[in-house]
Amino acid sequence: MSSPVSLTQYLILKQREKGLIPGELRLLIEVVTRACKRISIAVSKGALGGVLGDNGTENIQGESQRKLDVIANETLLEANEWGGHLAAMASEEMDHSYTIPNRYPKGEFLLLFDPLDGSSNIDANISVGTIFSVLHLPEGATEPREEDFLQAGVHQLAAGYAIYGPSSQLVLTVGDGVACFTLDREAGSWTLTEDQLRIPETTREYAINASNQRHWEPPVHRYIGELLAGADGPRGANFNMRWVASMVADVHRIMTRGGIFMYPRDARTPDRLGKLRLLYEANPMAFIVEQAGGAATNGHQRIMEIEPQALHERVAVFLGSKEEVERVTSYHRDA
Repeated sequence: MSSPVSLTQYLILKQREKGLIPGELRLLIEVVTRACKRISIAVSKGALGGVLGDNGTENIQGESQRKLDVIANETLLEANEWGGHLAAMASEEMDHSYTIPNRYPKGEFLLLFDPLDGSSNIDANISVGTIFSVLHLPEGATEPREEDFLQAGVHQLAAGYAIYGPSSQLVLTVGDGVACFTLDREAGSWTLTEDQLRIPETTREYAINASNQRHWEPPVHRYIGELLAGADGPRGANFNMRWVASMVADVHRIMTRGGIFMYPRDARTPDRLGKLRLLYEANPMAFIVEQAGGAATNGHQRIMEIEPQALHERVAVFLGSKEEVERVTSYHRDA
């Protein structure tokens, strides 16, 4: 049997043999993923660690923060602020971007993250995760500004998510396909368990919050109606719905066995283009899904080509198996 490949070995291969990532980016990814290991440990302790329940605060979106939201956010900030790889960070849980303090050396990268996606499910012991994305500080910028984060997803250098479930796994892309690592708790390292992950182009599963059906736009009604009609409908096949209400968990299922994940905009908030955050959730997941052979749109255009206008901008999301994403996107364009 061949020896297990660690995350460090995998990244060095991408750096040395393929020239895909600079050394500083490799080190940054290692720091981020070490922080994810710490978050995994905190999540696994649950009630024993006194980390469950509300924190008594709200984030900028007006959502109640869980204790683990705050712990995960602080863990990522503390792990990354002193390494010298970053110019600034931005988090779904913070009102504004966070510039690296002057007492630490600064680097050339920007880090965005959702520290604990799906945290509303944590008390029910349902899988949650961390999503992250890396951008380059714009050329010529000396002091990072909030506007520097407003880059289209095509400019991402790396993206990944860690899912904390029965086992903790890390799914990562640096623009050369997608790799999956599993946390070996005894060794304390991320070990490569699958390389060049591919999403099947066709699927018979979909993920959407059906309780919002009365608020959907007509193209979504049309698409879901076809799926619900099953073998007797225009698709001539039966589809199963799966919904965890944790984006990391829903997308990870699609990464492993195919499917389409949908979080469309709806009539309850006509001033919003969607629910999920473009920079912290949609862009990194779109990068990963596309690298695995899938597709990701907002119903009208490729997510990674959207030019962000605000740090906490929201967007509709349709991602997963290519054929299904293209179909529901075409319905939006028809409308």
